[in-house]
Amino acid sequence: MPAAIIAGIWAFQAVDRNGAPMDRPMFDTLGLSTPRPATETIEGRASVVDGDTIEVAGQRVRFDGIDAPESSQYCEDAKGFEYPCGQKAAQALDEFLAASRPVKCSFVEWDQYGRFVGNCFRADGKSVAGWLVENGHALDWPRYSNGTYAEHQAAAKGAKRGIWQGQFQEPWEWRTGRTEDMAPTPVAPSPSLTLLGSSSCDIKGNISSRGERIYHVPGQKFYRQTKISENKGERWFCSEAEARQAGWRKAMR
Repeated sequence: MPAAIIAGIWAFQAVDRNGAPMDRPMFDTLGLSTPRPATETIEGRASVVDGDTIEVAGQRVRFDGIDAPESSQYCEDAKGFEYPCGQKAAQALDEFLAASRPVKCSFVEWDQYGRFVGNCFRADGKSVAGWLVENGHALDWPRYSNGTYAEHQAAAKGAKRGIWQGQFQEPWEWRTGRTEDMAPTPVAPSPSLTLLGSSSCDIKGNISSRGERIYHVPGQKFYRQTKISENKGERWFCSEAEARQAGWRKAMR
């Protein structure tokens, strides 16, 4: 093979950005290629997938260095009552992003699910990850953050904001034993490919040619053929109840 071609091939070892062994495998450990994105940044109107993942221009983007409660995760409030902290985090993120669009994300790496891992900022320059952690909707993830958001977390904990108002389990611990149920099939990244995230937000909210809002759940006849176009106002949902509340009806088949 010509040297020029060899020089252009990415060769990753199963180590993280600090050179330490990873338990979050890179694509080469799955037998897939690891191209850099066509652009080092992604910018556009974001759709919220869950508390630490958005979709921009058809590409799933995972915020680097933080971890938010999963969509189906519950926490305890100050009085010991359970509440859906994962859904609460996603809702807070949606409202935060809506206040200053668009969002712009700079590339860090691809994760094993084909998601663009990056650092994202609103149009007004505010850090999305920093805001989530400082308001108690996500945690600093030391394994990947190098403590970047430690001060934000200390502020949230001191003020008992978000999940710090009561008891909760760290998202990475909560996922233990649930990974097999939650993880999607790994795929090679592609800017034009709509990817499934690591949560259960896999319901497709489609708008028909007649303007009718219809959602499709996995297993339905036209689920795989249905494509989501953010520019048309289409979106992903985490539950059928959420889709119905937003004004979508279930596909007949």
